[in-house]
Amino acid sequence: MGEGPLAGVRILDLTSVFMGPLATVCMADLGAEVIKIESPDGDMIRPVGPGGEDGLGAIFQHLNRNKRSVVLDLKSEAGLSALLELAQHADVLVYNIRPAAMTRLGLGWDRLHALNPRLIFAGVFGYSQRGVYAAEPAFDDLIQAASGFAHAVGVATGGPPAYAPVTVADRAVGYYAFGAISAALFARSRTGKGQRVDIPMFETMTSFVMGDHLYGHTFQPPQGDYGYPRLTARTRRPYRTLDGHVCCTVYTDAQWRAFLDLAGRPELFDTDPRFKDLGTRTRHIEALYGLVEEILMTRTTGDWRAALRPHGVPIFPVHDFDSLLEDPHLTSISFFQATTDATGRDIRMMACPSEWSDGLPGIHSPAPRKGQDTDSVLASIKAPS
Repeated sequence: MGEGPLAGVRILDLTSVFMGPLATVCMADLGAEVIKIESPDGDMIRPVGPGGEDGLGAIFQHLNRNKRSVVLDLKSEAGLSALLELAQHADVLVYNIRPAAMTRLGLGWDRLHALNPRLIFAGVFGYSQRGVYAAEPAFDDLIQAASGFAHAVGVATGGPPAYAPVTVADRAVGYYAFGAISAALFARSRTGKGQRVDIPMFETMTSFVMGDHLYGHTFQPPQGDYGYPRLTARTRRPYRTLDGHVCCTVYTDAQWRAFLDLAGRPELFDTDPRFKDLGTRTRHIEALYGLVEEILMTRTTGDWRAALRPHGVPIFPVHDFDSLLEDPHLTSISFFQATTDATGRDIRMMACPSEWSDGLPGIHSPAPRKGQDTDSVLASIKAPS
């Protein structure tokens, strides 16, 4: 601790599960001191998955490394008093329960701002507090449904609405929260003033989805339908080769010329009006993706990679989880790192994905046991200055 672009920033992390902990682990990776405030029951994600019997389940490990854990019962006078004392010495407080519940706990914005005018008070929760859904609960699947994300998956697959097999809403909003909180810290460096920052899931994910799919309805009256055709085409999928599957994105004029030439069909680019420009290709993308699929099935993955890469046509084999761990690029940069957890077990962690000229962010401590830092952290705020 103490190294990195956020060194010296103290964050009180009152979040649990996925979204909030992702935002704060990004800051911890970059050197911030993140103090995870847990209830006596602990973060509910602790027991999930392998290792959960020790309160250090697989998912929890990745979302809470480089943090310290303090257990406080915020419904008790002693726990609330300790949190308020910590808040006087913090730069950021992040929470992911509804603001009304924070106020009932005695931890509303007005009280904390009066206590520490430099504090960034950041909430990551379901909905803007200015709208009619303000008091509604939210979680990842619900926001995938509410934002149109699940509908978009159904449109693209030709099936019913479906959820992504990753916590895409929690993680997308968590990363956005990381950026918003960092921006608030930058603003404070110029003004000296803290502020409240709300990062609602519904609005963030609606922007995420409709940035692509508002499309023709961007204009009034509409100049086309909803949905970016490149993304909703049912032929947009990993393509089969003779011995596997690849992603192959043929996009620019030069890439299409090279691809069609290698396929033995060079005349198409100049004679087929669908290839005129990016606009016409986009309008006919369903059929053109189908053409790419038909062509790629004629050779092996290795043959196509060798043929297309010199022409700058992006092509990559489809990894499964096992092969991803052995990827030569990730291996060369030590992306998956062997370390030990708080119980001494051997575990695998992923490196912080950003890289800095002053040095690579690192893993300086594993995810903490519940409450392991309570005594030391509370003692530090009681020590004479």
